[in-house]
Amino acid sequence: MKNYFSRRNFLKSAAISGTAVMLPGCTTASSPAGDNDSFQLNPNPLKLGVMTYNLAKDWDIETIISNLTETGFQSVELRTTHAHGVEVSLTAAERAEVKKRFEDSALEAISLASAFQYHSPDPEVLKQNIEGTKEFTLLARDVGALGFRVFPNALPEDVPEEQSMEQIGKALAEVGEFAYNHGVEIRVCNHGTETDRITVIKKIIDYSGSPHVYINWNCSQTDKEGEGLEYHFNLVKDRIKSLHLRELYEDYPYRQLFKLLAGNGFTGYCNAEVPGSEEPIRFMRYYRALFLSLQNAL
Repeated sequence: MKNYFSRRNFLKSAAISGTAVMLPGCTTASSPAGDNDSFQLNPNPLKLGVMTYNLAKDWDIETIISNLTETGFQSVELRTTHAHGVEVSLTAAERAEVKKRFEDSALEAISLASAFQYHSPDPEVLKQNIEGTKEFTLLARDVGALGFRVFPNALPEDVPEEQSMEQIGKALAEVGEFAYNHGVEIRVCNHGTETDRITVIKKIIDYSGSPHVYINWNCSQTDKEGEGLEYHFNLVKDRIKSLHLRELYEDYPYRQLFKLLAGNGFTGYCNAEVPGSEEPIRFMRYYRALFLSLQNAL
């Protein structure tokens, strides 16, 4: 895929030179390190994508490519059941065509989002989710997806919590190794009842014992509770491969999160999982502008 959006010149050469004009109350890019960095521009911002739930759920592949390219988004996460039609029912030829269409586009990457989850105490339901995940892994491989999202989604009330976390972890170990052997990443989302907590996700990953189980950071309100965002981030920072962003005006420490991600060398995609809009292009342009502004990149 073309590296169309990966590098942008946010500052003209005059603005970054020592002759730049100093505005009252502002710090320019030429200010010494350690001064007020509120106005320092970040030349290497994090990368932005769209999760098709809900903004793009009714868009076919061509609409997705067109709208994201027009608005400067760099990646898409295709959730199962949406209008794009990227499903396990596709033939080998159809999968190859999907891969080519995205490779020929200006988008940098794609990923998928499944609804598989591993917390059910029913062994047959658990088995169905594990086998379904493996089938979905082959779809992800065939269409050129980097990885895909899965769930724990709950800790059943009638089962000891540690038992449920161990079960989820062991299931993730199995599907994580299978996916790794096919060049795909399994990304578990901190989502659902109690399983939206990073401390729970950390235990689940520990139970997996696998280096190939990764995290889709879900920007949940629980991230900032207790010992706070930085503490929770540090618990799992080496496992984070993707993000789901919400409305950026919400009461969530996005600026701090973006700083932590950048400091940790995060190279994945921050995928907007937001409601639809009657003016999607206009909305996406504003969303991207705020995303960059929260990183001092605009």
